[in-house]
Amino acid sequence: MPKKETVLVTGSTGFIGGHVIKDLLNKKVKIVATSQNRNKAKKYEWFGKTEYVPLDIGRLDGSNLYDYFQKPDRLIHLSWEGLPNYRELYHFERNLPDNYNFLKNLIQNGLSDLTVVGTCFEYGIQSGRLSETDESKPVTSYGLAKDTLRKFLEQLKRQYDFKLRWVRPFYVYGDNQNENSVLGQLEKAAKNRDKVFNMSLGEQLRDYLPVEKMAEYISIISLQDKIYGIINCCSGEPISVRRFAENYIKEKGIKIKLNLGYYPYLDYEPLAFWGDNMKLLKIINNNKD
Repeated sequence: MPKKETVLVTGSTGFIGGHVIKDLLNKKVKIVATSQNRNKAKKYEWFGKTEYVPLDIGRLDGSNLYDYFQKPDRLIHLSWEGLPNYRELYHFERNLPDNYNFLKNLIQNGLSDLTVVGTCFEYGIQSGRLSETDESKPVTSYGLAKDTLRKFLEQLKRQYDFKLRWVRPFYVYGDNQNENSVLGQLEKAAKNRDKVFNMSLGEQLRDYLPVEKMAEYISIISLQDKIYGIINCCSGEPISVRRFAENYIKEKGIKIKLNLGYYPYLDYEPLAFWGDNMKLLKIINNNKD
């Protein structure tokens, strides 16, 4: 009987990470999960079904992390601190070097297969349907840090032989999402029984995926061995923020009125952008064969 592959998942207690592990539990792999806080990890259903190994990426001591994590066959790297404060300088002052040094340690010591989750913010304020071949033009500290990490890893590949997939998720939603997101704020308003929800005009076009579907796609991308490089993780279908909020209110049966135009549009996002998901669809179709 062939040995199960070992998949290491960082950011295991994050919004997406917990769902990725839940999806991986249905695959024929051994899962090693890591995060900073064991007590927080114990609250997740997956805790007793995985090998949990704690680590603070910001406090490395030079030890061989490849051995520390039981020599994983693959790594799905979701860890990243300080979201959703996209403009804070710590994204490239602290997160960028911490994450690069963590990944470099693993690669230098034997890791040969790496999937990193980036962000659609790497595209900056470009409008329309965005493809992986479009130039990255980040305008936020977060987007800059992620895009630079990708470029660092591409340079590292010149010296070390490892497979690299760079997943660019667009917008994700679901239970326990960040309370600063549109739906997070809407959920909070509903729980408070507010009669009015303040928001922008809502004309922005965005590309949304439920977190369960996002996690499923990340798992499929990470476990396949045909397509590498940058991969958009998105629906490929634009929808206005207003329509998205209205659909959510209708689906949940919430009695609340949208106060449109209360907030201005964010200046670090284009009015309309969504992802080209042709590369993702090819991976999904290959997975069905």
